[in-house]
Amino acid sequence: MNGFATEAGTNGYRRRLGKRADKAHFKIWKGLRLSSIGIGTYLGAEDDATDRAYEGAVARALELGINVIDTAVNYRHQRSERSVGAALRARVATGSVAREEVVLATKGGFIPFDGAVPANPNAYYTETYIRPGVLTPADVVGGCHCITPRYLADQLARSRANLGVDTIDIYYLHNPEMQLDAIDRSTFMARMRAAFEFLEGAVGDGHIRWYGTATWEGYRRPAGARDYLSLPDLVELAREVAGARHHFGAIQLPYSLAMTQALAQANQPLGPTQVPVLQAAEQLGV
Repeated sequence: MNGFATEAGTNGYRRRLGKRADKAHFKIWKGLRLSSIGIGTYLGAEDDATDRAYEGAVARALELGINVIDTAVNYRHQRSERSVGAALRARVATGSVAREEVVLATKGGFIPFDGAVPANPNAYYTETYIRPGVLTPADVVGGCHCITPRYLADQLARSRANLGVDTIDIYYLHNPEMQLDAIDRSTFMARMRAAFEFLEGAVGDGHIRWYGTATWEGYRRPAGARDYLSLPDLVELAREVAGARHHFGAIQLPYSLAMTQALAQANQPLGPTQVPVLQAAEQLGV
């Protein structure tokens, strides 16, 4: 599928389906109209029945006023991306939704299998990633995570093929704080710089529109923690890589009654003060 989410497309979606929802349901981001909730595709068995259930759920969400879809290449060993792609392709084919109306996000960083856990995982890992030169053992953290440019190029290509799209609207580095379990912070920032350089190039190639970081712990940790992430530092890194018009545009992290740190913990340095990450994101334009 050609195209990507546009201001005209998402505004058209809001006009068609917004009447079913509260007037505040659609929010503005980068000129786009995004539904205030999205549909995620993380959990579930790696089987055909779950594929069909996800495909049906995504299709129904699009029909009911949800135009934000989130997935990742490693979710259900690439099957979630393929289910999202099948649902979107079917809706576009029938004319019930246009590609330009939908904000599609996925993630790269974790090393996925293909459809299911293989009988010999080590052999799969070697034949798929090591022998072709996609990565080296030294690139991998925790036996499962990599953010080198060559690896991200491979994963982005897989995601575009799985989803059946030319362009992904938001591409997240998936839990980059995992890297800090094995490397020091200066090495981590050097790896993030290389990743940002690759992702800015992917924007230039038309493969993605925006990029960001999808995290679990990083933005919720105290500033002294080993796996802490500073959003101001990452935004500054993006500015160093690509200037004021960089494409580091989004973050993802848990926020709930059980995990309140995103709004309740002032752990991000902005000028002389410390603020919660959601406040920092707002002030930094993320």
